[in-house]
Amino acid sequence: GPLKPEITITYIAVSAIFFNSGLSLKTEELTSALMHVKLHLFVQIFTLVFFPTAIWVFLQLLSITPINEWLLKGLQTVGCMPPPVSSAVILTKAVGGNEAAAIFNSAFGSFLGIVITPLLLLLFLGSSSSVPFTSIFSQLFMTVVVPLIIGQIVRRYIKDWLERKKPPFGAISSCVLLMIIYTTFCDTFANPNIDLDKFSLIIVVFIIFSVQMSFMFLTFLFSTRNNSTFTPADTVAIVFCSTHKSLTLGIPMLKIVFAGYEHLSLISVPLLIYHPAQILLGSLLVPTIKSWMVSRQK
Repeated sequence: GPLKPEITITYIAVSAIFFNSGLSLKTEELTSALMHVKLHLFVQIFTLVFFPTAIWVFLQLLSITPINEWLLKGLQTVGCMPPPVSSAVILTKAVGGNEAAAIFNSAFGSFLGIVITPLLLLLFLGSSSSVPFTSIFSQLFMTVVVPLIIGQIVRRYIKDWLERKKPPFGAISSCVLLMIIYTTFCDTFANPNIDLDKFSLIIVVFIIFSVQMSFMFLTFLFSTRNNSTFTPADTVAIVFCSTHKSLTLGIPMLKIVFAGYEHLSLISVPLLIYHPAQILLGSLLVPTIKSWMVSRQK
């Protein structure tokens, strides 16, 4: 169509999001969180090792059910995604948790995800035969890493202006992300061969909410056990960063790794559901988690 998503979305929109992230990311805030190695290890191992493995085991059981197999593969791609740059940080800040740790793990997880997520996708979904590694990493490098680095370099020169004016970085990223989501939905439902039955869709929505609730509870239990050295503020950052998944990085990555796949639209659906679900669920839990944290700190 007139939006030309094969150019505007694949290259310009994705690069714009990460340039914007680089411009808005306060590098100095990350240095204070850098030394909290145990927390970072917990979040990254849970997100990029335990999460995708647990989903894979769960999907082996679901494979005998009549649920659409491409939606199940989509659930696996959700498990392989890195933590998001925004939603986990926003919710951690809303509760009053360790915001610096949330920022560090979101940023660090996104960097790790550029390399690890395509490897996980190829490992669990086996698309290595049709997608060469070099094209995946070169495109991710040019559209994610380079804009992020340029954004950080530009920030150094206009830092005072940014602090004074406080441009609406969040709104800009949201608008670009909305454009990416819109074109992905168009791709999904404009495909005449799409075979999306209501039963599978409803079950997948239920699974997504169940997985989020279970994993939030699991990370909460692990980080608050008796021999744990995490503070209540650390626990808040852990719960959100470990269970949230990035749509900003995820959709462009799926488009690169599964370029030319007939069922790319169906594979994208669970991630498109997971993102609003994690924000909705997190927002509903903010008052409860906040009251718990305050009572523990007292």
